[in-house]
Amino acid sequence: MKIGVLRELNPGENRAALIPADAKKLVRLGAEVLVETGCGQATGVSDSDYEAVEAKVCTDRSDVLKQADIVLRLTKPSLDDIGQLRSGAVHVSYLDPFNEPELIDALCRQGVSAISMEMIPRSTRAQKMDALSSQGSLAGYVMVLKAATAVPAIFPMMMTPAGTLKPASVFIIGAGVAGLQAIATAKRLGAKVVAFDTRSEVAEQVRSLGGKFLEIDLGETGSTKDGYAVQLTPEQLEIQKQGQARQIAESDIVITTAQVFGRKPPVLVSAETVAAMRPGSVIVDMAAETGGNVEGSVAGQTVQVGGVTIIGDGNWSNFVPRDASQMYSANLFNLVEEFWDKDAKQFQLNLEDEILKGCVITHDGAIVNETIKQHRAREG
Repeated sequence: MKIGVLRELNPGENRAALIPADAKKLVRLGAEVLVETGCGQATGVSDSDYEAVEAKVCTDRSDVLKQADIVLRLTKPSLDDIGQLRSGAVHVSYLDPFNEPELIDALCRQGVSAISMEMIPRSTRAQKMDALSSQGSLAGYVMVLKAATAVPAIFPMMMTPAGTLKPASVFIIGAGVAGLQAIATAKRLGAKVVAFDTRSEVAEQVRSLGGKFLEIDLGETGSTKDGYAVQLTPEQLEIQKQGQARQIAESDIVITTAQVFGRKPPVLVSAETVAAMRPGSVIVDMAAETGGNVEGSVAGQTVQVGGVTIIGDGNWSNFVPRDASQMYSANLFNLVEEFWDKDAKQFQLNLEDEILKGCVITHDGAIVNETIKQHRAREG
């Protein structure tokens, strides 16, 4: 069975879908691994590093697309790439299936079985394949470092002959994977950290990392079966905004991490709240690329609003591409290995399996994912 790995073509993308160590594991499973030349260049990995583990380096991208039984990549495929895939091939990558109907339809027409890495279930068994969590953890780390270089102060308390410097105050909204890593990173740097999440059950996790949990009574809230926060009502969202406004005004750094897959993220920090912050304060909006948690944030840019710096870079794990590639590559290998028939040396697409049922979007020319089918029906 041939497994193809493509070089990422999106401008500024430095990550690689598969590192040589995991290519070697796939070869040991009995797969033939085809790697497009330059696949790992941005992470410091050469073509010869792949060849050293018995992967075949292809100079022609079309050769990989046309030969591969499985294609592994990070970013969404272009329509041209889809048109070169074999009918019956399996394509694995981020797909953004809620917002890319043309892409999904093209995969159906080509007869490709498409797996969306965003749709890997949040279950114990699937943890090792969960790319959103692996990349989100790195994002939490990167966002704190971005803020640290933008704020005109240091993070830790420092006692000197010239006086005592107070620790920076960091407020983190959202205590999911990214938020918890942001809390841990900010604490390691010596900051005073406060966090809030609509799920009261994560309060203990915040405290275990040394953060203070901000208590705001929103009434009944909870988590989805996958562990995500349930969407708030407009009334609850307003209570949250009011409840955290004072904490934001007192903070040197605010980091927002509220992303809702498939929907526009909630606006958690209003322009009025931004205006109440001290000049020199910094906000990092993790969700800027998909609409933003902060009024005034701009996707892919750092802007100044009334003396407050708002960072909306996006693609956060791409700032640490070597480790991000290692983690994403492990997610892909674990996915392939989980469904690899060692006797037949084949990847088995068992659509009755709970993991594949959740993340396979198209198969045999049709949309087979129930969540995406329901979304299509609602959208008309």
